[in-house]
Amino acid sequence: MSELLCLSDCPSESEIDGWHAVMAAAHARDLPAVPGPGRVETAGVLCVTEGDSRYVRLAVPAEGGAYAGVVSLRLFDGEENRRTAWVEHLAVRPELRNRGIGTRLWQEVRAILEREQRTAVGIQVEIGGAGEKFALAHGFGCAIPLVMYVQDVAGEEAEEPALPEGYRFVEWDGAVPDEFAVPFAAVRDAMSDSPWGDFEEERPRWDAARSRAFQQLVVDRGGEMLTVVAVAPDGSFAGYTELVRRSPDGSRAIQYGTAVAAAHRGLGLGRAVKLRMLRLVGEGRMPVREIVTGVSDDNGPMRAVNKLLGYRPERSVGVFQARL
Repeated sequence: MSELLCLSDCPSESEIDGWHAVMAAAHARDLPAVPGPGRVETAGVLCVTEGDSRYVRLAVPAEGGAYAGVVSLRLFDGEENRRTAWVEHLAVRPELRNRGIGTRLWQEVRAILEREQRTAVGIQVEIGGAGEKFALAHGFGCAIPLVMYVQDVAGEEAEEPALPEGYRFVEWDGAVPDEFAVPFAAVRDAMSDSPWGDFEEERPRWDAARSRAFQQLVVDRGGEMLTVVAVAPDGSFAGYTELVRRSPDGSRAIQYGTAVAAAHRGLGLGRAVKLRMLRLVGEGRMPVREIVTGVSDDNGPMRAVNKLLGYRPERSVGVFQARL
């Protein structure tokens, strides 16, 4: 097998094209009913990296300058996750599978992890698909089972959301404005008590700078982000939801975080912020046909909210982890 290629932090257009071709072909084979990644999304992920991390991007060359398979490894440098890592992508062209290409990529990833003295690595794969079969064969186990739910929003008019007396909505496009960054960081920490299984990676603690950088990353990668917040009578942020379209021409948006602060639960705020988001989508704020969200099997309250809003289960995925 040919020597592996290591992409730089600023890959060329031809390298991006080669990488995207592998990702698109693998997605079309494994998830034909799910919209695939756009090139803008692929380029953004390769060219704009998250802070507190280093990335290793490897490709197996094929004929004509194409790639047979690719892998992207994220090495966390923050102290809380200095012993862990994350495989963002590991994909092989469908017609070239079962030839040892994926195993070759994993062997190199494992060697890097050992040199870095990492004790655990995670990856997200589809349950029942080729990714799960590969993960299980190479020592991974499912740490967090998730179900992906989809809601059709094209042509649908959402009901008017109701808030308790004294509460109000605030929304913004892109990264959080400076005046909202501190209270938004506080409500983001409400996610810290959602189910996490026995996954070894530590969740970040949110401050204003981290919250702003997280949302700015979506924009810098060529995507769009819309955030809706329920503001309490005392001015604190009580609940929020985020919607992301990773490519400007994408037909499907992803619901990122949705959470309600502990002191404000039981008031219907989770449903309210999601309904407000649906109203904005219907008004053309982010013109998409579908919204997808992932919910842990253990997160009964959020599954109940999604059912009321008309989400339907689409497929099962798992956050898998291998301990080294």
